[in-house]
Amino acid sequence: MKKPIIIDTDLGIDDVVAITAALFSEELDVRLITTVGGNVGIENTTRNAVDLLTFLGKDTPVARGVGVPLVSKPKTASHVHGSTGIGEYRFEAKANEALLSDENAIVALKNHIVHSPEPVTLVAIGPLTNIALLLKTFPETLDHIEEIVLMGGAVEGGNSTPVAEFNIFADPHAAKIVFDTDIHIVMCGLDVTALTSVTNEDVEKLKNKGRAGEMVYQMLHYYKHAYSDGKITIHDLCTIFYLTRPNLFDVKRANVNVVTEGDAAGCTITHFTDDGNVSACVGADVEGFRNELLTVFEGIS
Repeated sequence: MKKPIIIDTDLGIDDVVAITAALFSEELDVRLITTVGGNVGIENTTRNAVDLLTFLGKDTPVARGVGVPLVSKPKTASHVHGSTGIGEYRFEAKANEALLSDENAIVALKNHIVHSPEPVTLVAIGPLTNIALLLKTFPETLDHIEEIVLMGGAVEGGNSTPVAEFNIFADPHAAKIVFDTDIHIVMCGLDVTALTSVTNEDVEKLKNKGRAGEMVYQMLHYYKHAYSDGKITIHDLCTIFYLTRPNLFDVKRANVNVVTEGDAAGCTITHFTDDGNVSACVGADVEGFRNELLTVFEGIS
């Protein structure tokens, strides 16, 4: 049986790759996609989600979530993903507006989770605003969540500040709520997402992998301007590959404390302990990751 998942996303370029991989995975059943402000504003992240699903011919429902952080000022990564979130790429097909739910993301999350016959895995690949609000507003959903697999944080370093990764930095207060919750969390942080970066040659190979491969090639071709060393980091894909190809990753149990204020806001202080509620990804099979990226698009027409 496929694993039921819900993807919460600030849909930018690496989100596109991750969501496409999930939608065509033989192991995963994507029940819902919820959007959050992050890489770009909520209008664009929601539009991108509907456009992507239309392009891929999928009928997964989309629910619009929260566009601003719980406390801090909004931050975006439009300098990396472009003003719309998907570089210079434009979806040409008329969007299937029927995919967009009338429910807001928090209510949609709650309804899908509590009515699911089996526990649901939450895959969070943007700021954790929606997830924090879900856990605080509807704590009963905890009994129906298998785990939270998220892209965010780092054991060491950062990409928004010297000590903070973007998704956590964008809403540190939400991140603290999530990490402090008594639930199993898989943290795919910069330690592993930077390690599994792909090369320009890998991106070129996608161009001949069908229309989905061509789409991703064009987006990544834009995206690589942010990576001067020629190593292109598809951060969010690590969450999907963790679920479908766990043998690619090395993990260590930990507790994670999120700093919410001051110059270190967004820092994920990681204490390794066998009693921790977090499985932190700390290593990966880089060659295997790159090979599997190409494999994803071989079966998509």
